[in-house]
This record gives sequence, structure tokens and C-alpha cells, in this order.
Amino acid sequence: MSDTKYKATIGLEIHAEMATVTKMFCNCVNNPDEEKPNVNICPVCMGHPGTLPVLNKQAIKNVLKMGVALGSKIADFTEWDRKNYFYPDIPKGYQISQYKYPLITGGKLNGINITRIHLEEDTAKSYHDRGDFSLVDFNRAGVPLMELVTEPELHTGKDTADFARELQLLLQYLGVGEANMEKGEMRIEANISVSDTDKFGTKVEVKNLNSFKSVEKAVNYEIERHIEVIEGGGKIVQETRGWDEDKQSTYSQRLKEDSHDYRYFPDPDLPKMKISEIPEFAIEVLKKELPELPWAKRTRYEKDYGIKEADVEIYVRPGIISTFFEKVCVDFGGDKNLIKLASNYIISDLLGLMKVVNGENLGQLTDKGFAELIKMVAESKISSRGAKDILKMMFEKGGSPMEIAEKEGLLQKSDESELIKIAEKIIADNAKTVADYKGGKEAALMALVGQGMKATKGSGNPQILKEIFLKLLAK
Repeated sequence: MSDTKYKATIGLEIHAEMATVTKMFCNCVNNPDEEKPNVNICPVCMGHPGTLPVLNKQAIKNVLKMGVALGSKIADFTEWDRKNYFYPDIPKGYQISQYKYPLITGGKLNGINITRIHLEEDTAKSYHDRGDFSLVDFNRAGVPLMELVTEPELHTGKDTADFARELQLLLQYLGVGEANMEKGEMRIEANISVSDTDKFGTKVEVKNLNSFKSVEKAVNYEIERHIEVIEGGGKIVQETRGWDEDKQSTYSQRLKEDSHDYRYFPDPDLPKMKISEIPEFAIEVLKKELPELPWAKRTRYEKDYGIKEADVEIYVRPGIISTFFEKVCVDFGGDKNLIKLASNYIISDLLGLMKVVNGENLGQLTDKGFAELIKMVAESKISSRGAKDILKMMFEKGGSPMEIAEKEGLLQKSDESELIKIAEKIIADNAKTVADYKGGKEAALMALVGQGMKATKGSGNPQILKEIFLKLLAK
């Protein structure tokens, strides 16, 4: 923010599609990967007259799990409402949502208080890029959609993006949603106000932000825009704005609606619910089904393994590398020193090898083979340079690290008699470096050790080589 006398306040409304077999109120397939338009539709989700919606139990359970994970209050009584507005992507002319009685209230994520979490149905998807006309694909219409609303407690673009990342992580851990932002499975709306007093300024909503970078940039841009308008003597208009990725700026879409504009009323076709009357929705039952949550895993990694916070953030993300790391930790029986050493090689070398193949696989590498390699490093059987070379070979072709080390001559040489001969030749061939060392340049010693490592093709024990050079140069 360019002027510290202003305070920005941000509240979020985040929509996330639920991972269920069918849609929210009908038996149509919920398939976010379907490319053929208008195939997963039926009279119910298309809003044909005389059709009746039926509740999706799994979608409700997904949202209740979110509430338990966040320490929220689970509603005992809940009902569904009709949110009335016309738009081409709303087949019924209204959206079935929850207004007065949401499933979840309260709770906290990333230090930010949650206002509510409710369940509704998603809209269809409009396309405006095919010519001078628009198309609508109704495959997404009726998909279970969770909406999470925060208290206005965020203050920067970074805070906002960090919250959204943590929510995505929680959805994925619970298995209730993939939250793939590129596919539109998680969409973020930021309500931003700026003021130089203790009161909130006029609120502006930036809708449908579909990447974490866009979230951060859009929020920061809007904060700066508010300040410029206020400083210029203008007035902020309560409105809905969009984010233009190409121009890196927001633009006005429409004046912001208030809740009364939607004329909410209870849906007469759906039953009201008492959560306590459904045994599988009991909090004790839901708690037993929860996995280890992201914040608990962070604490465990830092406490039990002593690895760096930056490394923890890589492993806490679901994916092939986090699964691999967990297996390696088991292979080491929780040995902190081996795990920290392994983590260094994973972050500095293995991720680089994976990047070459787009990070989608571990090549021919196994956790057992990798664990054996790390133990060989720890036992000084191979040098760090040798370990990097062996890791690359294992990644590309597989195999045992010991067999590769023997075949490639990478086992670390600790035989002093052999290393002395190599050191003596290096001293004889590098008179200037020797003179520099004797003249007080300590770095010259490591240059000689480096020559020794080169002469042994990385298989010399650097510590023993250093001691040999010190003895020979002291004569």
C-alpha cells in the first residue's frame, strides 16, 4: 500500500465445487473433465417444469467435514432457499442456495475467522469467444458448490492469496474437492474497502479470480485504485469489478446487489433438515474420518524431523513428492539426521531431475533405493558429488546405488597410501597454488583438495584428502 495512513480491509467469498459422483439435486454425472458440451444434463438440472430436486447426501457430508476440520459450529437445523435472479447460465431463473440457515458458522483458518459455509448449486458456463454470439454449456449447472465467507480481517493481497492457498490445501486433504483453479473448481471473490478512519470504506467486490497470482495482484491493484480515488477527491462506488489479466487492472462490471435484491425464500420442493437426526453426520463420526490436517502435518514435520519451514511447505502439498518423502521417512525409522540429509537431496537435486520430465514422475527411482543412497552418503561411502551422479543414474535407469557406485568407480577412497600418491602429484603440478597457501591464502588449500577430488573422479574422501594435504604442506 502506497500510503500507510490508509487501512485496507478484505473479506472473501470463495466457491469450491464438491467432489461427488452426481450433481447436487439430480443424478447427472459430476464430471469437471467432460469436454463435450451439454451431455451431463437432465430435466431437473435444466429446470424443466414439474421436476423435483433431491438432496445429495455426500455433498452435505463434505461441507460438514470442512466445518469439523475448521472447529466451526455445525447447524442442527438447515434449509435450502431460492436465490432469484436472471442470467443465461441459470437454467431455472433462480439458484438453490442457503441463506438464513447455513450448514456451518464460525471456525478459523490461517488465523482468519470464518463467517459461514453453505451449500448451493453451481451455474452453467458461458462462452463469449466464438464470434458475435455467446454459447452456454450446462454440464456444470447443478454441480454441488460450497461457498465459504470470511470475516473482513485480511489486509493485503499476499494475506488474501495465502488464505486461498490454505483453503485449497484443506479441500484436497479432506478429499472433498480438487479445487483446481484453472478448471474453475475454486473461484475467489474479494470484497475490498479502504479507509483512513476506524470505519470501513465503501466496499467493492472483485469477482471470479481464478489463480493465486491474480488474487494477489487484483487485491493490491484495487487497494491502490481506492487510495488514488480518495486522494483525488473522488468517491468509491459500490460495485462489482472483474480482473483483466492482460491489462493487469480491474474493470467495472455492474453495480453491486444487496441480499434483498435476490428475493430469497425457502425452496418448497426440498425438505428442511435436522442434522442431529442423521447418524453419519454426527460430529464424532465425522472426526474419525478426518485425515491428518495440513497444520498438524507441518507441526509434525518441524518437530519430529527438524526440517526447514520452506521444505515443509513443499512436502505438505499433496502430490508425488510428498508421498515419496513420507515413504523415505519410514525407511529411516524417523532418524532426524538421515531425514534432513535426504530432504536436502530431494529439494536440491531430485526436484530438478523431476522438472526435466515436467515433475510428473520419479523416473526409475524408488524410495528404498534413495534411502540406501542417503545412508551411503551419511556413512562417507560416497561423496556428495558422487551421490548426485548416482541419483541421476537411478532416476534415469534405476538400479542399486551400491552397484552403480562400484561400476562407476564412485565409492569414496579412504586408503591413505593411495591418496598420498595423488596428493603428492597435485602438489608437484600446482606450484603456484602451493605458494599461495604457504603465503597465507587458506582458500588455496581447498583448491588443492578440489584437484584431489577431480583426480579421483569424486571418489576421494575430501576430509582425508584435506588432512593429507595439511601434513604434506607442513613439511
